Amino acid sequence: MSDQQQPTDFLQAMADVVPIKRDDKVTHIGPSSATLAQSLKRQALEKQLQQDGNYLSVEKVEPLDPYDFLDYKKDGVQEGVHKKLRLGQYQIDEVLNLQMQRIESARHNLFETLMLAHRRGLRTLLIQHGLGLHSKPFPALLKSYVNQWLRQIPEVLAFHTAQKYHGGLAATYVLLKKSEQQRLVNRERHQKR
Repeated sequence: MSDQQQPTDFLQAMADVVPIKRDDKVTHIGPSSATLAQSLKRQALEKQLQQDGNYLSVEKVEPLDPYDFLDYKKDGVQEGVHKKLRLGQYQIDEVLNLQMQRIESARHNLFETLMLAHRRGLRTLLIQHGLGLHSKPFPALLKSYVNQWLRQIPEVLAFHTAQKYHGGLAATYVLLKKSEQQRLVNRERHQKR
């Protein structure tokens, strides 16, 4: 076969080919597009959020290392208060164990427990979340969500990884704001002086 025959064979073979119109577009539906099941799950979560008022996000989370320390305080929290929390010197009013719970269940239990504790006037809680060394899809999944959720709750003033005798890296101290009732009691107590 000579070089002159190849172009003519190609042109003959392409004679029946019709060019693609410019308005014909191929759309690839990849993993980034939501499936029907994902859309239904999202709708169910949004409906549940409207019903229970739980605004804690499960959409995405910044992964932590299982051995990371959790440490957070809002502006205005005194260093002495934060240090006392960090050292485990506050009386623990309630313990919440989230270990081995699914993310949605842990989300619900954490939110409900903190809201109820705040209404009851409790100030310091211990959240047991575990290290999550073997959790999927990545280690420390629940610990990562707890870190994110606690930052989303306005009633949380500060939190810090617990001391070893309270669970160490697998647990977190949480300091809540005073309830309105506690504030009134404090105002009355200080006005009498």
